[in-house]
Amino acid sequence: MALEGEYEPSPAQWVRDQVAQYEASGGKEANVLQGKPEWPIVVITSKGAKSGKLRKNPVMRVEKDGVYAAVASKGGTPEHPTWYYNFVEHPEVELQDGPEPHLYRARIAEGAERAEWWERAVAQYSPYAEYQEKTDREIPVFLLERV
Repeated sequence: MALEGEYEPSPAQWVRDQVAQYEASGGKEANVLQGKPEWPIVVITSKGAKSGKLRKNPVMRVEKDGVYAAVASKGGTPEHPTWYYNFVEHPEVELQDGPEPHLYRARIAEGAERAEWWERAVAQYSPYAEYQEKTDREIPVFLLERV
């Protein structure tokens, strides 16, 4: 079962372009960040916390045993990315890692579990460590488990 609702593309052109190319190719194209093969992405669809519209975001691919992490870094800015609030309000999301999306439930990791996943995320995408140094907030790590 897929998320239902009206899709509203991101106001950021690069996000719209990457999501469209990723989906059109079944994840074979536009599947890395900034053209770097060591930084693979997945596309996550969430329901807007305020609008209820479907939103799609490319997010770094951090996965272990079928569980994915979504790191709400927003480049180390003081505020959370918009999708953070979507996940909190509507924790059922779609994640596409390859040709087809699947439903997942998002929850915030805490304590030792967060520390383990944070380490895994930084190993996958080292700029996360710099982002954490830039902000006073603890960057949230969501775990996405298949429904």
